[in-house]
Amino acid sequence: MKIVVLGAGMVGRAMAYDLANENDVTSVDVSSDNLSQVGAYGVKTILSDLSDSSKVKDVVKDFDMVVCAVPGFMGYSTVKACIKAKKSVVDISFMPEDFMELDPLAKDAGVTVLADFGVAPGMPNIILGYHNQQMEVTDFFYMVGGLPKIRNYPYQYKAPFSPIDVLEEYTRPARCMENGKVVIKPAMSEVEMYRFPTVGDLEGFNTDGLRSLLKTMAHIPNMKEKTLRYPGHIDIIKTLSASGFFSDKPVRVNGVDVSPMALTSKILFDEWKLQPNEPELTVMRVVISGKFNGASQTVTYDLYDEYHPQTQQWSMARTTGYTGTAGVNLLASGGFSKQGIFAPEMVGEAPGCFQFILDYLKQRGVKYSMETKVIK
Repeated sequence: MKIVVLGAGMVGRAMAYDLANENDVTSVDVSSDNLSQVGAYGVKTILSDLSDSSKVKDVVKDFDMVVCAVPGFMGYSTVKACIKAKKSVVDISFMPEDFMELDPLAKDAGVTVLADFGVAPGMPNIILGYHNQQMEVTDFFYMVGGLPKIRNYPYQYKAPFSPIDVLEEYTRPARCMENGKVVIKPAMSEVEMYRFPTVGDLEGFNTDGLRSLLKTMAHIPNMKEKTLRYPGHIDIIKTLSASGFFSDKPVRVNGVDVSPMALTSKILFDEWKLQPNEPELTVMRVVISGKFNGASQTVTYDLYDEYHPQTQQWSMARTTGYTGTAGVNLLASGGFSKQGIFAPEMVGEAPGCFQFILDYLKQRGVKYSMETKVIK
């Protein structure tokens, strides 16, 4: 199969690397440095500025399937252009827009789009979609973090993605579901400590990670998502926020208008940038509670994954990218063949898809453990 991966950043490279084992893969990016790195895996490359969506249709025209791994702000226009080119897409851009608005266009084009198909959002949705078919779910909670293995002070953090995308998590209000109603809470609110056997204590705080679940799973009374960081990190971030460093309102300095958010992102880029072969990890816990055959039941999934030195792939790239490439292989095998655009939970509830994805990830060393507790 001829597959084009749009975006050759950290995750895009991991996806191209994985797919190139059995497919004819081409990566497209505006950065020649990114393309040189993915080219080392034997992947073909095209240098192109995909922020110009008019170029996308021409770029993808000769391929059987598209993987969209562009930055979030480009996601909606890029996926829309691919649909107009009548190409099926697996997207991990995590666009801020409501991707379901593209559903009529995808149906008219006769294509399939799997959106938000990464580690989170992505896998928690897929897990919930599966269990929503098995039990009456009353509570859904997941927490996730990508962290450096070595805790470098003061931030104790490295950004697997662009710092400005990370800072968006710290500023966007968090939507939760409480007692059947959508509740909006400040970002970084309700900080609590959680213990993980593999990492130790981590602090979790509200972020806006439920996304499509607020609509597709609106029947579940209680849903929440939190981001995980090492203890102490969020106090520093709150201090920066309270001091105005995350404001988009320009500040005039020596006759020049400066965006505090843009400046903060620029400064933090070097502080938070992962260095080559720097060990990092991904930790996630998904907790689903409800009724199964009349008994109260709680199902917990845990993920712990580290940088993979053999393939030189960072954990966040592996856990995000390989979920996406599982989606590609699911479509290629005919395991999911509906037309339109689909949130990951809609794929998880389809027969056979959940196990296909878990098996695919396990084959690549990304393993989810599961524990069930039944209260009779």
